[in-house]
Amino acid sequence: MNQLSVGVIGTGWCGGIRAVACAESPLVRELHIAEIDLERLQEVAAMTKPVTATADWEQLVQHDGIDVLMVSATPETLHYPMAKAALDAGKHVLLEKPIALELAEADDLVETAERRGRKFTIGYSQRFNGKQAIVKRAVADGTIGRPTSMLVSRHIVRSLGARIGNRIKLSPAAMEATHDIDFALWCLEPRRPVRVYSQLAWGVRQATLGLPDAQTIMITMDDGVVVTVMRVMAADVPPIIRRVIGDRIEVEQIERWSMTDHARRREAEEVARMRPHVGPRAEDVPRREDAVVRRRGAASQQVPEHDHARLEPRALLDLGREPHRDAAQAHVTELADIRRDRLHRPLARHGALGAAHDRAP
Repeated sequence: MNQLSVGVIGTGWCGGIRAVACAESPLVRELHIAEIDLERLQEVAAMTKPVTATADWEQLVQHDGIDVLMVSATPETLHYPMAKAALDAGKHVLLEKPIALELAEADDLVETAERRGRKFTIGYSQRFNGKQAIVKRAVADGTIGRPTSMLVSRHIVRSLGARIGNRIKLSPAAMEATHDIDFALWCLEPRRPVRVYSQLAWGVRQATLGLPDAQTIMITMDDGVVVTVMRVMAADVPPIIRRVIGDRIEVEQIERWSMTDHARRREAEEVARMRPHVGPRAEDVPRREDAVVRRRGAASQQVPEHDHARLEPRALLDLGREPHRDAAQAHVTELADIRRDRLHRPLARHGALGAAHDRAP
């Protein structure tokens, strides 16, 4: 096995995760880290036992024994100069998003990597999320047929959005939706985008951070497939009306669609605690996302069995409205009811979550 010597520049949030992953990987022969926060440097060094632990990132760039550098530094203005120096030094580079703040800088990094024969990639970690991989496979193996549209809607809470917004003033597209755009283009390759439209939505973050609350991006691919990406950076609402907001990804075709929806367990537990008479019990809330592949049409049409079509329990909660039933035990054709009518009419109760609803006063 060909082991690598890896350096991580910036061991804060993401960089710390990458450093620990490297320290535990049999593919990594030795680890080197650089971090200007000396307390954090010592903390990560204690966890990972690196060969080198320094506050000078250039020391890692100049180290002849390092094969790969992961650039996880902030603010994002540092991405281009650090990645450029690493590529010029002959290192393979993994760079956190965004690749750069200017198109010319991004082009220069790609050209430098190609000229030097080095591997260069952006840390789009969502490609390794099981939920996204399920959708990618459903598109690639033809499970849903030829896609006509794709919707990716993922949100973060207001506190995390403020943490990111206090670091640098970039749009939701640059800071977060870039993951979703990459995911969509990855699923739909070899299609290429030919037209892009974007709209910002301003709200509570305008006065505090000078940044928009949300951004919607519409991308038209060269074969007519339309991708819509929605990213909200301030998803918190007053606790008494809080919804359990799930990440939602859909790929749609005329006859079939593939959907994943992940309800966050921690928020569901909080909702159940605040309003015990509404929604499922905390122990009934799923820990993992589920995937559903369905064919539209008559109820007699059966969905072919695929690994990714097996259902896990899912909670769909919306305070102030009728509790929704779990679809895990229902026929897959009934999922249309959840998707189309869940905000308009009560649904029949099925399965474990339905039983929980029935027991509520």
